[in-house]
Amino acid sequence: MSMAIITGASSGLGREYALAAVRQHPEIDHIVLIARRADRLCELADNLTHEPNNPKKVTCLPMDLTDINSRFQLECFLKENRADVRLLVNNAGFGLMGEVCELDAEKQANMVSLNCGALTALCAMTLPYMKKGSVIINVCSIAAFVPTPRMTVYCSTKAYVFSFSKSLREETKKNGINVLAVCPAPMDTEFLSVAGIEGKSRLFDRLPRVKPDEVAQKSMKKAFAGCAVYTNRVLYKLYRVLGKLLPHNWLMGMSTV
Repeated sequence: MSMAIITGASSGLGREYALAAVRQHPEIDHIVLIARRADRLCELADNLTHEPNNPKKVTCLPMDLTDINSRFQLECFLKENRADVRLLVNNAGFGLMGEVCELDAEKQANMVSLNCGALTALCAMTLPYMKKGSVIINVCSIAAFVPTPRMTVYCSTKAYVFSFSKSLREETKKNGINVLAVCPAPMDTEFLSVAGIEGKSRLFDRLPRVKPDEVAQKSMKKAFAGCAVYTNRVLYKLYRVLGKLLPHNWLMGMSTV
């Protein structure tokens, strides 16, 4: 039974990836939803069963991916189900706005653990269950392109995800497995409130928003088409180019939140 695994699936972009997987890939029989909030996962699972191309099976795995025991539980799940993973979406993650010296040290360390450590572990444990034509989508950010003062840890984790995804893609090419780094701009999701950004950053208030459903749908198509990076909107594509061409010290004044 072919499987899609989506982390951070309880809301926002993760929820849209689950819907996109069902709508674009009816050949995927088993959708596995992972997040901490069981009630939200169950609600989404019910919605998926009412889709026209509803999957044969939906499994909810409420877990904290920063917990090594949860990751071991997921690894056992893959073995027990003899998983045939066609799609892995690493969407779980969070950010915090503020200077490093101001923010809670443990929360910042947990950010690194979730955004980088859990994503790395899921890729490593899932790849043995993938074959030619399978896809990994790692949710990155435009914050990966240029260091972002006052979101220092967050942008650094996303720079890791960006580099990791491109390098992993080179490793998996020989097996016909594609890895895509999707780099969305600000979206009106719970991320902004959790990060403490809403109404507290003039830059974020001015930036054009992108739609989570559009990001999920278009990036999934790009991933299965073999692309390496997806950024939507011309403005943010330009920002990605500037991040390659110009010294970061010149650009950080523009990126500071």
